[in-house]
Amino acid sequence: MHIAGSSALVTGGASGLGAGVARHLVTLGASVTIVDVNHEAGAALAKELGAQAQFVAADVADAEQMRSAVEAAAAVGDLRILVCCAGIATAERTLGKDGPLPLERFTRVIAVNLTGTFNAVRLAAAVMAGNTPNDDGERGVVVCTASIAAFEGQIGQAAYSASKAGVAGMTLPLARELARYGIRVVSIAPGTFDTPMLAGLPEAAITALAQQVPFPSRLGRPAEFAALVQHIIENPMLNGTTIRLDGALRMGPR
Repeated sequence: MHIAGSSALVTGGASGLGAGVARHLVTLGASVTIVDVNHEAGAALAKELGAQAQFVAADVADAEQMRSAVEAAAAVGDLRILVCCAGIATAERTLGKDGPLPLERFTRVIAVNLTGTFNAVRLAAAVMAGNTPNDDGERGVVVCTASIAAFEGQIGQAAYSASKAGVAGMTLPLARELARYGIRVVSIAPGTFDTPMLAGLPEAAITALAQQVPFPSRLGRPAEFAALVQHIIENPMLNGTTIRLDGALRMGPR
């Protein structure tokens, strides 16, 4: 899939991995629609990126808000690229000092990370299916964000791990279903990356996380995530799989 001249929608695009992807796709010639709940950061990034970017405020878990975002992305060109980076992380034990984890805190993580991803995919795919196929028969590419926590979730990550395991688990069936339309679906499972999700941790904790990575022994960079997104978009044989991007990290129980 050619990136230049395509319309791309990036959820969670105002910061972290999503912002890295938005910046990279703009440099490659795509028109990028940044979708996020953070109005200030999203608008600022769109202004920074110039005429090739626009910001649409939307909650990925809201059907109508995301429908409007997809329509906005389709209005600036053929929507051929969707990158789902919107997500929230929690670190809460199932049985804490105050008793069982309130159910609504679990369901909110699932709603954003898993249901929100599916919501974006289903709406974008409906538009992509109407595109004129390229020479390889492709009409669109979807890149979702799972996590290595989907496979080695730590204590306190039950909700987060479940949500990301769901993303990894639906990647193949989505790819199989959407193959008839020429739409590929691939997920990335990043390890520990330098994003706002980790920025709130104490410096000592961040250093300890970086040292756990076999090589390179540091946090991943959003630009490295974005580089893999580019390769997935451009390589038509990548489909229906989840790719770990983690420096050989395998997380322990805590």
